[in-house]
Amino acid sequence: MNGAQALLRTLAAAGVDVFFANPGTSEMHLVDAIGKSDGMRAILCLFEGVVTGAADGYGRMADRPAATLLHVGCGLSNGMANLHNAKKAHTPVINVVGDHATYHQQYDAPLATDVPAHARIFSDWVKVSASADDLAASGTDAVGAALRGSGKIATLIVPANHAWEPAGTPRLLPVEKRAEEMPPPLLEEAARLLSNGKRTGLVMGGRGLRAEVLAVAGGICAATGASLLCETFPARLQRGAGRVPVARMPYFAEKGVAFLAAFEQLILVGGRVPVAFFAYPGKPSLLAPPECRIFTLATTDDDVPGAMTALSQILKVDARPVALQSKRRVPKPQGALTPDAIGRSLCRLMPKDTIVCDEGITCSQPVYAATEGGPPHDWLAVTGGAIGIGLPLALGAAVACPKRKVVALQADGSAMYTVQTLWTMAREQTDVTVVLLNNSSYAILNIELRRVGAEKPNAKTLSMLDLKQPAIDWVALSHSMGVAAVRVDSAEAFDREFEAAMASCGPRLIEAVVPQTLDRIFG
Repeated sequence: MNGAQALLRTLAAAGVDVFFANPGTSEMHLVDAIGKSDGMRAILCLFEGVVTGAADGYGRMADRPAATLLHVGCGLSNGMANLHNAKKAHTPVINVVGDHATYHQQYDAPLATDVPAHARIFSDWVKVSASADDLAASGTDAVGAALRGSGKIATLIVPANHAWEPAGTPRLLPVEKRAEEMPPPLLEEAARLLSNGKRTGLVMGGRGLRAEVLAVAGGICAATGASLLCETFPARLQRGAGRVPVARMPYFAEKGVAFLAAFEQLILVGGRVPVAFFAYPGKPSLLAPPECRIFTLATTDDDVPGAMTALSQILKVDARPVALQSKRRVPKPQGALTPDAIGRSLCRLMPKDTIVCDEGITCSQPVYAATEGGPPHDWLAVTGGAIGIGLPLALGAAVACPKRKVVALQADGSAMYTVQTLWTMAREQTDVTVVLLNNSSYAILNIELRRVGAEKPNAKTLSMLDLKQPAIDWVALSHSMGVAAVRVDSAEAFDREFEAAMASCGPRLIEAVVPQTLDRIFG
């Protein structure tokens, strides 16, 4: 047995059975070991950003890590943007990164880089294996590190000779996730705040946005008069008919300030302190009023479900009635193909337990609002703001949940960052319907250009935000990578094609030509 084979055995024993891969020469023994490992699924992606984004989608839905296989520092760096998103989502991810053989590193070969320095930028745990024998134990450590708290990014760096050199029989150990109980003083203080009569918001995040936790939180709010809130871009929000509705914070700073203006207290339960996504001239960075008290009951890494259950017991609100989201009955949309019309088709036609991966950017808010009363579904957002996550996120979610429909709500500009995902979707026959929202523009940047106080743009400035010259043929592009595709420009045509997609299996792309409207964006 060599080091690569020993590593694969320990990862499998710890519950890791999927590799998203874009390997190079330094990883060939790892490739061979994956290929010969029973039960280990290998998924080839054509760009490292697809690899890391897919691992994020997988981890968000499976609640356990997939592994990535990446080539030295350059390959790791290519996947960095979506590892940033995964870190902000608190997703468990294990990166296995090959490097030059230890004895070769002294020669400064063309691909030589400081791989640990690259990894430390976004990893919570980094280790370079010490030997072939050390690889197996390092694999177990990586899984344990990835499963800490809500989820962490663990990066194991494997010099090539450690993969091919002989290794002893590894000790196979399962890895379990453990949650820490909340200290009683924190729970008691939260209960006191909820009982003092002040306008209070419960800001939920992380696992606090799962349906069963929201049910408990809804009971607390019904009993105390608090408002149930969530962060703007949740990693995974379970919503829809029959579930407890949550007020999502607006994206733009001035709307966020108005949204929180009346609150005297905010209790964070897996959520973050509400801040503006960017700094703007003359606008505040912190969205809550200066006099508002912000109290952290539980961080994302704490036992959020346990904290909410314990808090409900202290407040004695277990049996309180909770107002659930009612089912919305939507007629077939007609006329112009707007984001609202698209959202109404999703609300009407998507089956129960659909997973929506949202990188719709300027079209997102109208679609989100229109699906509020749709069938129960999961909504996955761009947690870190690095675009190019939508298609890979949908790929990973579909691999994690092969029996569930996945809808990728995808803006055209950001789709081009990781368009190679379509090829892997076709290769793996994942059940993903891509709703490609084509307004031929980086429309969000047109909005931001005005909001930051820039002078009136000229033609040269606007050309840097325009995608019409030349126009991208999304149907042809999709067909070239093996994904069935169709172009629509009316509400009726979209409704018809989306209904057909929901009735079939396998990857499919619907190019929805939408107007460049710059209002009603992000709430």
